[in-house]
Amino acid sequence: MSRENWRNWAGNQRDTAETVTPRGTAEVAALVKQAHADGRTVKPVGSGHSFTAAALTEGVRLRLDHLAGLVAVHGKLVTVQAGMPLSVLNRVLAEHRLALPNLGDIDVQTVAGALATGTHGTGARLGCLSTFVESLTFVDGTGTVVRSTSGDGLFDAVRVGVGALGVLTEVTLRCVDAFVLRADEGLGRVDEVFAGLDEHVEGNDHFEMYWFPYTDRLQTKANNRVPVDDRPLGRFRGWLDDSFLSNTVFGAACRVGRRFPGTVRTIARIEARALSPRVYTAPSYEVFCTPRRVRFTEMEYALPRSALRDAFTELRKIVDRLPFPVIFPVEVRFTAADDIWLSHGYGRDSAYLAVHQYVGMPYEPYFRGFEQVARDLGGRPHWGKLHWRTAEDLRPAYPRFDDFRTVRDRLDPGRVFANAYTRQLFGK
Repeated sequence: MSRENWRNWAGNQRDTAETVTPRGTAEVAALVKQAHADGRTVKPVGSGHSFTAAALTEGVRLRLDHLAGLVAVHGKLVTVQAGMPLSVLNRVLAEHRLALPNLGDIDVQTVAGALATGTHGTGARLGCLSTFVESLTFVDGTGTVVRSTSGDGLFDAVRVGVGALGVLTEVTLRCVDAFVLRADEGLGRVDEVFAGLDEHVEGNDHFEMYWFPYTDRLQTKANNRVPVDDRPLGRFRGWLDDSFLSNTVFGAACRVGRRFPGTVRTIARIEARALSPRVYTAPSYEVFCTPRRVRFTEMEYALPRSALRDAFTELRKIVDRLPFPVIFPVEVRFTAADDIWLSHGYGRDSAYLAVHQYVGMPYEPYFRGFEQVARDLGGRPHWGKLHWRTAEDLRPAYPRFDDFRTVRDRLDPGRVFANAYTRQLFGK
């Protein structure tokens, strides 16, 4: 065991803690059992891509780097250790001619971290990544190894556990045959896109859009399954769009905007006009996931789909009133209803609004202003992204909130997995 200085990807969360790297479920169980006996706390950490304090600990940090292997493949059921990064999982599945039905737009998270926080992609007929879980193995707060499957009374709680129920060590995922996506990326005006939004969302396998602050312009992205990969993106165009423009040039623009805030509105207008439409095909995971080297802080809210237009209208007003500029586009995505108790999509089709700010630029008045709008419209905060919600005001947003807390009492009676974040969300 060594003492480690840790920080998350965005650099807004950091601490120093005793750190251990177990090599399997049995070692995790022994460590948790000992912590329970000693009255200490334990917190696993993945890639650190949550913006909240979810991974901070007052006790022992568990790194799951050694729990990152393939366990078994049985048809379309694939079991992996929970510390495996999604980027590795995607390659493993591709080797077996399989894929996840949907993904978010980055793949650096571990499987455990992605599931715990309700990570999602976009697609009107698909839920978050946790809806693809067939079974999972975890260590509860007493050091007991538990395997959970549908109907056992735990499954709908532990699939999105927010780090409060146990240490996830293995997951069995229900996958699909590997597939190709045709990506159609274009530009549109806000009023025009919103006028046809239902058609965009329901008429595509996956649809999302990005609004450029201080403009009336959106970038739209529609991804649909096709039988063959017959229009690959050229290597130069891929580098130009996804590496040079989206990371190198955008990163430079953000640095200029941070130093000279008066330039941001001009930069936003240039960004909105600099992008050009493109159409290409590629394996699904290559279309879903893109590299993100420009660092930022983020808040994201899931709203009833019918509330999106009102939320977006109010968000534009907030941006215009802020005493500082917003340089990052606003992302809008869509998911189907599911039955996972603390999933943002529990019981309803959702629209997600994600607001970002470049690292080092002010964000709290922006995020708090949007949070108030989202809360009033029945919004649910993404568990891995910044928010200020507490147990008191989360209960009415989640119909099974108290059921989740009952399961927490059962699985972690000694609060071995507690930290400041879980206490904020669920109480003591």
